[in-house]
Amino acid sequence: YFHSNLSFLFIFLDSALQLPTFTTAAKVRVIITFILCGISTICNLAALWAANSHKRNSHVRVLIINLTAADLLVTFIVMPVDAVWNITVQWLAGDLACRVLMFLKLQAMYSCAFVTVVISLDRQSAILNPLAINMARRRNRVMLVVAWTLSTVFSVPQIFIFHNVTITFPAEFTQCTTRGSFLTHWQETAYNMFTFCCLFLLPLIIMITVYTRIFIQISKRMKGKSSREPDWRCSQNNIPKARMRTLKMSLVIVMCFIVCWTPYYLLGLWYWFFPDDLEGKVSHSLTHILFIFGLFNTCMDPIIYGLFTEKIKGSK
Repeated sequence: YFHSNLSFLFIFLDSALQLPTFTTAAKVRVIITFILCGISTICNLAALWAANSHKRNSHVRVLIINLTAADLLVTFIVMPVDAVWNITVQWLAGDLACRVLMFLKLQAMYSCAFVTVVISLDRQSAILNPLAINMARRRNRVMLVVAWTLSTVFSVPQIFIFHNVTITFPAEFTQCTTRGSFLTHWQETAYNMFTFCCLFLLPLIIMITVYTRIFIQISKRMKGKSSREPDWRCSQNNIPKARMRTLKMSLVIVMCFIVCWTPYYLLGLWYWFFPDDLEGKVSHSLTHILFIFGLFNTCMDPIIYGLFTEKIKGSK
């Protein structure tokens, strides 16, 4: 997948072969990645402890625990592998590790996206079908199982398409790459587009649709609000305050995901369809910056949860 190899765009060009080096931009990327890895580890473990320490067994807490687990996968797999790979430049861990780690990297990315979608769908049900709140725990359990299963199944092709390739000219160099796994360029583009759609575009469409429906429903309730004495436990749109606070938290989590990853995925699209245009127009420094910006999302999720945690203890 492109987030694994975007730093090595020019490794196996058919003409003017140029081996990559550990550039200054890559060094900065490694330093920042390790810093983010440390911050993310501390924040997500703290969020995991906070979620587990709540006496109330809220289904929202279960969702946060799953999101934290997904973020920790990114923290412990994606970040260290990316940093070490940039340091070594070539792949030194062997063919089996190449296949397994590329599978785990994509699985971690999928799980973050899919669990975020589950959180959005949970908030949609809470606002649009408040009487079905008693079914929330079972419904969320099913959605989480589906999310984790799909993240695993969709990542399995990585095991078969990634492998070690070694060249001897201009020097002996080994890389973990997809080169030779696709018969034609369009097949590789089709696979990348499928991954892009499942990993980013489809979750984005679902989340935008979900929150659009939520805001439409809230607007309708505000317009049709009855004139009877308001309940002190409810906000002005007759939705329980605790539920509204949880909605705000989930919205911030979704917005953070979109803002952090959109620039990098757009760059990936540009590379897939116009690879020749990318050379000379986009520096490797920009790819480093955008990837680090995407990883920043993993640090933000537990911080967002921390800001809202005291307010959602009693949410349903």
